Amino acid sequence: MPWDPNDQFSGRRTGGGGGGQFGPPDLNIDPKQAIRIAIVVGAALLVAGLLITSGYSIEPQEKGVVLRFGKYHDTVLPGFHFKLPFGIDRVHRVATEKVHKEEFGLRTLRAGKHTEYDPKQFDNESLLLTGDLNIADVEWVVQYKIIDPQKYLFKNEEPIKTLRDMSESVMRSVVGDLTVDQVLTEGREDLQRTVRVELQKKMDEYETGIRITSLQLRDVKPPKDVQNAFNDVNKALQDKERLVDEARKEFNNQVPQAEGVALQRVQESEGYRSQRINQALGDVQKFTRVYEEYLKAPDVTRRRMYLETMEQVLPRMDEVILIDPQQQGVLPLLDLTGRGGLNLAPQKGGRR
Repeated sequence: MPWDPNDQFSGRRTGGGGGGQFGPPDLNIDPKQAIRIAIVVGAALLVAGLLITSGYSIEPQEKGVVLRFGKYHDTVLPGFHFKLPFGIDRVHRVATEKVHKEEFGLRTLRAGKHTEYDPKQFDNESLLLTGDLNIADVEWVVQYKIIDPQKYLFKNEEPIKTLRDMSESVMRSVVGDLTVDQVLTEGREDLQRTVRVELQKKMDEYETGIRITSLQLRDVKPPKDVQNAFNDVNKALQDKERLVDEARKEFNNQVPQAEGVALQRVQESEGYRSQRINQALGDVQKFTRVYEEYLKAPDVTRRRMYLETMEQVLPRMDEVILIDPQQQGVLPLLDLTGRGGLNLAPQKGGRR
């Protein structure tokens, strides 16, 4: 059988008699067919290249900055996007949702349950001069986010170095206005807040595209040479605060109780005062009525008053002695008539 031109890849030639024979294929290919194959392969490669270089994706915690011919073109959000192929558009991915951190005076080797720190000393970062010419060893951590990828990539040549330099500068400036006691004890909260605000101003001024999320003083201590002395001072201050708290607690217990007792005494005094005033007013009215009756009948009134008084006095006396008004040598103590009438008076050794 003659060579089959359609059987290009089998390399098989058939003949009569004893079966098939294998031999090299005919290399004479139709030029038009070769051109068609080349066009198909080229188109496939072109499409593959376009797909590879045109599509890209941005992760959820990122934003993409698109450069066209090396110049800023757009900022894209997370998702799948297309760009001009063959390097016309280039995409820089920036982690805008991630919280980054920079450490000063320390370095974390491994974070986790058992955090490990670099044992090396970073005194060039942490030793700061205070306003009263003392030295404090301050370690702090700055956490930040990248909120403007365009500024972060193109407005500042080295935004992280700028952040570190400005953080040290601001910290030294603020610490230089405080005493060492303020830095080590009661001024730490104000120090953190002030440094964070001032550092953010610097980041905005230098157009870094960075927002400071937190600034924390990890450790503030005196230099090693005077550590023991400062520990003693801190212990004394803590004892002082404890005693003050105990005294304040005792004050809060005793003062309300004393105020309650005082209020009770005042109320009792007011009640007694009202009672005495009312009693005095009653006595005045009683005396006035008695006086009016006395003016009407002096003798009768005098005798009645005398008898009423005796009714009150005599029951309280242990002995009552009756004296004959005719008896000589006895001093009349009580005389109703003024003429040596009935006299009643207690006398020791007398007879009831």
